[in-house]
Amino acid sequence: MKNLLYFSVLVLLMNSCSLKKKPIFIKVDNIKIISIISDTISLKANAYFENPNNLGGTISSDEIKLIINGKQVAEIFLDKFKVPAKKAFSIPLTAVIPTKRVFENSKNGILGGLINSFLNRSIKLQLKGNLKYKVFGFSNTYTIDQSSFIKI
Repeated sequence: MKNLLYFSVLVLLMNSCSLKKKPIFIKVDNIKIISIISDTISLKANAYFENPNNLGGTISSDEIKLIINGKQVAEIFLDKFKVPAKKAFSIPLTAVIPTKRVFENSKNGILGGLINSFLNRSIKLQLKGNLKYKVFGFSNTYTIDQSSFIKI
């Protein structure tokens, strides 16, 4: 009788805390320039998810590259993010880019890149890489490949 009670409690716990589905990756959006200082440019973006599970977990980045006008200039930073249970959530992604790497991208060097960017008043940004979701022994990888034009 005692074993039956333990077994039924265990089955009840397993059913109530089950992983029905992986969190749903919706999009990467709100890519913005936070600040421009003489030697660095700070960018911020949000990755949007929805978690249908009763359990949370963590999401971490796996070499998300920031590509400007076809050239990799930085990597996106993300601290381990705790995923809330049964909720939609967004994860802030940040990058710090050396200014000279942005403007070296032009055929005419730094001055040509500076003039071209200010005349066009926009830069083509691309985020490319993976986010890893982990809970207990279960893990999943989300591929990010997002392009956007940012106004200066």
